Amino acid sequence: MPDNTTKQEWTPKINPWIMIIPVMLAVFIYVLDGTIGNVALPHMAGSFSATRDESMWILTSYLIAAGIVIPAVDFFSKVFGRKNFFIISIMMFTIASMLCGMAKNIEFMIFARILQGFGGGGILPISQAIMVESFPKEKRGLAMSVFGMGVILAPIIGPVLGGWITDNWTWPWIFYINVPFGCVAALLCHKLLEDPPYARRQKNVKIDAKGFFYLTIWLITLQTVLDKGNNADWFNATWIRWTFGISVVACILFFHSQITNKESLIDLKVFKDRNFTAGTIVQIVIQAVLYASLAILPQFLQSMMGYTAFLSGATMMPRGFGSMLSMLITGTLSNKIDNRWFVVCGLALIGGSSLVFGSLNLQISNMNIAIPNFFMGMGMGLSMVPIMNLSLDTLKNEQMTNATGIQNLLKNIGSAVGTSLVATMLTRFAQVHQYMLVGNTDELNPAFIERVQSTTAALSAYTHHSVAQYMAQYSLYGQLVKQSTLWAFIDSFRVFGILCLAVIPLLALIKKQKKA
Repeated sequence: MPDNTTKQEWTPKINPWIMIIPVMLAVFIYVLDGTIGNVALPHMAGSFSATRDESMWILTSYLIAAGIVIPAVDFFSKVFGRKNFFIISIMMFTIASMLCGMAKNIEFMIFARILQGFGGGGILPISQAIMVESFPKEKRGLAMSVFGMGVILAPIIGPVLGGWITDNWTWPWIFYINVPFGCVAALLCHKLLEDPPYARRQKNVKIDAKGFFYLTIWLITLQTVLDKGNNADWFNATWIRWTFGISVVACILFFHSQITNKESLIDLKVFKDRNFTAGTIVQIVIQAVLYASLAILPQFLQSMMGYTAFLSGATMMPRGFGSMLSMLITGTLSNKIDNRWFVVCGLALIGGSSLVFGSLNLQISNMNIAIPNFFMGMGMGLSMVPIMNLSLDTLKNEQMTNATGIQNLLKNIGSAVGTSLVATMLTRFAQVHQYMLVGNTDELNPAFIERVQSTTAALSAYTHHSVAQYMAQYSLYGQLVKQSTLWAFIDSFRVFGILCLAVIPLLALIKKQKKA
C-alpha cells in the first residue's frame, strides 16, 4: 500500500487536459438531464395522461435515485476499480436514457428515470475527484473552472435545448440525444483514463449494507413527503405523518450507523474539516436555488406570459453567458485573488438577481428577464467553482472520492428538496394572496362594482344581461387568480434571494486557500 507521500505525488501519464475530455462529456449529459425535461414536462404529462403533480416525479425521482447511489461510489470504486465503475455508470445512464425515450406510461418513465439516476449517481463525484487529483495545485483553479462550466452551464442549457427539441421534434428526443454522446464518453474513458494507486480495484471490500438500506429508506420517504405532502394537506394526513416519521428514524439510524460502523458507507470524519463543512452548506443552498429557479421561471413565462416551450427555455441563455464570463474571470484570477471574495460577490449577485425577479409584473419585456438572468449566471459562476475549490482545499487526495461523494449526495438532496418545495411554495403563496385579495371583491367595494358594471355593459351587446353579469364576475375572478399566482412567483423568488444572502456569513469560517 503506497504511503501518503506517494498518493500526493501521483500524476497521470496522459496530459490531464486530454484525459478530462470524456469526463466532462459525461458530466455534461448527466447534469443536462436534471433540467432538460423542465419545459417538456407538460408535454410528457399529456402523453401519459398524468397530472402535473404526478409528472413532477419525472424530475425528482432522477435526483433522488442519484442521491442514493452517490454515497456508495467509494465502495463500488474499490470493488470494480474507479475507472471501470465510471464506465459502468456512463453505460447504465446511456441505456436508461434510451428507455426514457421509449416510455409509454408514467410508471415506466419513472422506472427508467430511477435507473438513469442510479447510473448517473457515480458520474459527478468521480469526475470531480478526477479533476482535482489529475492537476497540480497551481492549475487546479483553472481545471475546476472547466468542471464548473459543465456543472453550471448544463442545467441552464437544458431548458433551452429541451424547449427547442420539444417544439421542433418530440419530447422523447431529449433523452435519445444522450445515447451517442454516452457511448463516445464511455469509449474515450476506456482509452484515456487511468486509476491512481489508491483508486484501483481492491480485494475483500465489504459494503455497509445496513447504512445503504437506511439511506435508501430515508431518501425515498423524504421525497415522497415532499412531493405528495402538499396535495395531502401535509401533516393533517395520517399517512404523511407516518411516512415522515419513518424518514426521520431512517435518517437518524443512517448517521448513527456511519458513526459506529468501522466499514461505513461514507466517512463522516471529513466534516471535522471546517472548509469542507461550511463550503458544502453553501453549495447546497446554491444548488437548491439553481434547480428551483430553473423549475419555476419557465413555468412563469409559459403560464403567465404565454411563452412557448422554446422561448421560455431560451430566456435562460443570458444566464449561460453570465456564467461563462464569470468562470473565465475566476479561472484567470483564482490564484491572484482570495477565492472567498469571489464567493461573496457571487452569492450577492444571485441574491440580488432573485430579489429583482421578485419585483416582476405581467407588463415586463424580455430585457426584464434577460438582465437579472445574466447577473444570476455571473453569480453562479463566481460562487460555484471557488467554493468547490475552497471546500476541498484542505483535504488529502485519498479523501477526495469519499468527500466528493458526500458533497454531491447533499447537493442532490438540496436540488430535489428545492424542486419539490418550490411547487408547494407556489401553491401555498397563491392561496394566501387569493385569500387576501378576495376580500376586495364584495358589493361594498365601489371600484369592484364599477368594474363589474362596465364589463357587464360591454358583454351585454353579445349576450343576455344576466349571462353578461356572470361572465364579468368570472372574468374578474380569473384576474384575481392570475394576480395571486403572480404574487406566489414573486414571493418564491424573494425567498431565494434572502436565502443566498443569509449564507454569506458562513464564508468567515472558511480558511484562505493555500497557494501552490
